[in-house]
Amino acid sequence: MLARKILLGTLGIVIFLLIWHWVTLGNSRTDVPGPWLAFNGLIELAGQGVLWRYVIASVFRVAWGFFLAAIVGIPLGLAIGWSLWIRELLNPLVQALRPISPIAWLPIAVLVFGGVQWWEPSDLAAIFLIFLASLFPIVTAATSSVAAIDEKYLRAAENFGVRGLPLLRLVILPAAMPQILTGLRLAMGIAWVVVVAAEMLGVQSGLGFQINDSRNNLRYDFVVAAMLVISVIGMLLDSAMSRIERTSLARTGMARR
Repeated sequence: MLARKILLGTLGIVIFLLIWHWVTLGNSRTDVPGPWLAFNGLIELAGQGVLWRYVIASVFRVAWGFFLAAIVGIPLGLAIGWSLWIRELLNPLVQALRPISPIAWLPIAVLVFGGVQWWEPSDLAAIFLIFLASLFPIVTAATSSVAAIDEKYLRAAENFGVRGLPLLRLVILPAAMPQILTGLRLAMGIAWVVVVAAEMLGVQSGLGFQINDSRNNLRYDFVVAAMLVISVIGMLLDSAMSRIERTSLARTGMARR
């Protein structure tokens, strides 16, 4: 089964590379990079040393934005799902802000953080956008997870005198964990997409900046090379989140089959 999965995955990549090569051969523009030119560009970028610095810069921003979104979004979502008055108070605001594209907040973020002296303002603006992009999937997942808990489990716990924080810790959190972890995994993917877009608009480092700068210098081989790096890192992040999800569920006895 594993060998078949690897074989089919490799075949899919080979087919994609062949189609990519064929498209570039049939294009009259000589600056459209094919697979080999993009690979050479990747080696050149890595040799210059800037690629690794930009990867670290992008991962740094994603880590901060995602972490802040998790520590805010999980408690907020649980509270909205658990308390009627908190839901009536905050859910309309969440639903009103959720459809707004995080990139639309960029001018506001630059304006708000532009006067900050203790940190690079463009970094704070990018982290803020990642925070917003990650927050709403996490809040929505946590809220839905509480609403999906069977009432009979809550009543059974209350019959044994489990109320308040013990009820949250012993019943609600374990039952909500699968959906929360799914929300975190989804949020991580969105965060990685948003950081690249934010870096193309407002900062002087990162993979998004690398793409924009390479385009301005007509180095489209560098553009595609950076895109390949973005793809690989995105796959690694999703794989890591998937492993964390499986491990956490296995420890709580809720592993999915």
